[in-house]
Amino acid sequence: MNTIELEARAVSGLAAYADDAFELAVKAIAATKGRVVVSGIGKSAVIAQKIVATFNSTGTPSIFMHAADAIHGDLGIVQQDDVVIIISKSGESPEIKVLVPLIRNFGNTLIAMVGNTDSYLARNASHVVNCTVEQEACPNNLAPTSSTTAQLVMGDAIAVCLMEMKGFRSEDFAKFHPGGTLGKKLYLRVSDLYKNNEQPKVKSGQSLKEVIMEMTAKRLGITAVVDDENTLLGIVTDGDLRRMLEKNAAIESCKADDIMTRTPKTIGPDELAVTALELLRKNNITQAVVTENGKYLGIVHFHDLFREGLI
Repeated sequence: MNTIELEARAVSGLAAYADDAFELAVKAIAATKGRVVVSGIGKSAVIAQKIVATFNSTGTPSIFMHAADAIHGDLGIVQQDDVVIIISKSGESPEIKVLVPLIRNFGNTLIAMVGNTDSYLARNASHVVNCTVEQEACPNNLAPTSSTTAQLVMGDAIAVCLMEMKGFRSEDFAKFHPGGTLGKKLYLRVSDLYKNNEQPKVKSGQSLKEVIMEMTAKRLGITAVVDDENTLLGIVTDGDLRRMLEKNAAIESCKADDIMTRTPKTIGPDELAVTALELLRKNNITQAVVTENGKYLGIVHFHDLFREGLI
């Protein structure tokens, strides 16, 4: 519990550092025509990689450069219009001291995300993002714990500020997450799903036998009932068939119209798949009818949403 409390205090203290210097650093990143190159060494390098991932997923093109590798050939990563962020607790690591003048000689804007504002890194940076913490959560006050958490939070704060400045929307987020569940919730539509299913339907007036044959052939446990213009009139489900048998209805003379549900739950093809999921859950059903301007298009099933990982 002490570790959590110490790190929580460290994060809380960062609010004081969201000052004019922080604002200038964010504006410098937003104004760049190039990428954001984020560098560090040790645990700070791991944090740098996470910040790069967050930047990239929220519309700020970024790349990671390890500080040690940079001075052994990887410095070619840095291009003319790039902004460079170097992350370090002490700002005095030997690799950092070698790297900083090289970046300055290139003429790139250098942002120090540092826990020591009197350090070599801070003194030689164009902008400073203060990540000072009073104490590491480590019992010996040595292992990077509170300090790396502070770096991570400051990286998130910069990313969110950039999102707000750029007007980054959920639709933009989906572009960078097309394969994940988050992205699918934002872009996957009913039209992407129902077309992969059979499209069971019978005409108004067809017999119960024909209804059962259609439902059996299409294997969705449902069939639409339509008129000659393909306008949806209703649906027949497995449940409708069971309820009919329980009533001992005259099966031989029974037509689709006699047992169909005349006000089924429908959804448009352009609706998001998550909207379809909400419809199914709200009404405790397993499928919904897809229609457009009253015309029958197909069926979206609970299993379609499950396969896409939305459940």
